[in-house]
Amino acid sequence: MAKTNNRNNRNRNKKGDYGTGFVPRKKEEARDCTYKDGITVKELAEKINKSPADIIKFLFMMGQMVTINNSLDDETIQLIAMQYNVSITKEEEVDENSLEDDVPDNEEDLVPRAPIVTIMGHVDHGKTTLLDNIRKTHVTASEFGGITQHIGAYQVEVKGQRVTFLDTPGHEAFTAMRARGAKMTDIVVIVVAADDGVMPQTKEAIDHSRAAGVPMIVAVNKIDKHNANVDRVYTELADYDLMPEEWGGSTMFAKLSAKQGIGIDSLLEMILLQAEIMELKANPKKAATGTVVEAKLDKGRGPVATLLVQNGTLKTGDMVVAGTCIGRIRKMTDDKGREIKSALPSMPVEIIGLDNVPEAGDHFKAFENEKLARKIADQRAQKKIEEERRSTSAMSFDDLTEQIKQGNVKEVNIIVKADVTGSAEAVKSSMEKVNVDGVKATVIRATAGAISESDIMLANASNAIIYGFNVRPNATIKKLAEESGVTIRLHNIIYKALEELEMMMKGLKAPVFEEVITGQATVKQTYKVSKIGTIAGCMVDDGVIKRTSSVRLIRDGVVIYTGVIGSLQRFKDSVREVNQGYECGLTIERFNDIKEGDVIEAFESQQVVEE
Repeated sequence: MAKTNNRNNRNRNKKGDYGTGFVPRKKEEARDCTYKDGITVKELAEKINKSPADIIKFLFMMGQMVTINNSLDDETIQLIAMQYNVSITKEEEVDENSLEDDVPDNEEDLVPRAPIVTIMGHVDHGKTTLLDNIRKTHVTASEFGGITQHIGAYQVEVKGQRVTFLDTPGHEAFTAMRARGAKMTDIVVIVVAADDGVMPQTKEAIDHSRAAGVPMIVAVNKIDKHNANVDRVYTELADYDLMPEEWGGSTMFAKLSAKQGIGIDSLLEMILLQAEIMELKANPKKAATGTVVEAKLDKGRGPVATLLVQNGTLKTGDMVVAGTCIGRIRKMTDDKGREIKSALPSMPVEIIGLDNVPEAGDHFKAFENEKLARKIADQRAQKKIEEERRSTSAMSFDDLTEQIKQGNVKEVNIIVKADVTGSAEAVKSSMEKVNVDGVKATVIRATAGAISESDIMLANASNAIIYGFNVRPNATIKKLAEESGVTIRLHNIIYKALEELEMMMKGLKAPVFEEVITGQATVKQTYKVSKIGTIAGCMVDDGVIKRTSSVRLIRDGVVIYTGVIGSLQRFKDSVREVNQGYECGLTIERFNDIKEGDVIEAFESQQVVEE
């Protein structure tokens, strides 16, 4: 018996007190440490050698409910440090704006720089052919189907002066890339085909250029075609406030044929003239700063990034921070593939040497001090994590109201979508007249049709609010708007929308009554029954359809009818509500024009309780 007890004691000692196979390890004594802004419970626990459960339990006893991934404020961190007798100090952030790179340049150091020009417009209107002719190379042949699939940056020499061109894709699927192109450019050239006129992506290009606040030059292409009509293009663009100089306006128009090489010299002269008016200058004596145009992971070379130097001089061997990525430039090539040792302002280059693939549109800086560079890369990575936790940079309706109240916003960007063009123009005109206490409304897009992905992207890029009149977003667009943090306000009476806008611009909260969408169903089949009318066989795609709800019938994103549900059934039984994923049959009171594919949206008005 004594031998058995000794054996059990030995086993217990090997396995720990609980016989689980886990041997408790004596924890190291906590030491002095530092932390960064936004540190989580888990990260703090690791720093002070405590378990996250201990910290969560302590804060719970202090009346704070937190989880392992919650960020902690400075006061709470110091409270935890006192509890566990730990000395912890906050790492001071490096203010990037105070660095030498962002200090205003001395006037004597500034020299003229090449203008950065973006070619934009509708697909197949001749953007890449125009650029081909300008730089005497052939990109179109190597592109799939002749459509540009990425952003390219190229530098050419015009009359002894350099001009940098960004070729952005014209296809509507690349709206976001086009928006990014407009943000890093000095001048935008809008290409419009004389035989085709103003098309959807032409309008988008104009919207993005205006949102970026850059001057536009219009290139009317394909004038050599037999059905070319230049006056029609002029008239259509005049409707978008792009009035040609020969008609008394201020927009430069160039008539050309990219294929035949006609009128290209005239366009280049306009670009140089516009650049001269803008007096574009940069300081080549300082460390380089600029923007990432595109980036990819190459199997043989690792992360490869195309950078556009906007100020300073970039050299091989420089330590570069691009977004959250860092690395020393091992090799640098120009747009023609030649290896170079340095790049001046407005020059696009391809570099290798970064530790990761940056995102297109990221800001980059060159540093002499590697320690400082790494600190800034870590700081940016932490900020990115914080931004992702907050989900989006787009401003909600209430956030915008609060910012206006505090005097931080003087202009409200708005996108108007309506069922017909007349309504869109009327709403735009009325909204642009609203000016309250120095805060004005700017309509950056007003078009007819359903709210699209392109509208959400533009709203996100320019912090705009989307106002819909007799149009409804489908479930996909709603989800995208929620993920992007874009606010969509839906109305069918103009004065209510203007009232709401005025209240927001005064810094007041949203209306007393708010419409809440409870569910959406798609009509799969229709049945016509005498004395009853049209019964819609539906599948509930989202939320819940209630018997007491008001409904809208939406066809191709446009509201056809607003009314109430006449009857709601599951099989042969009348029901009060039908949830997502279930089928149902319903009728709409006094309305029978229901077709397959229509969307029935159920909604209720709820009173907003003001705090």
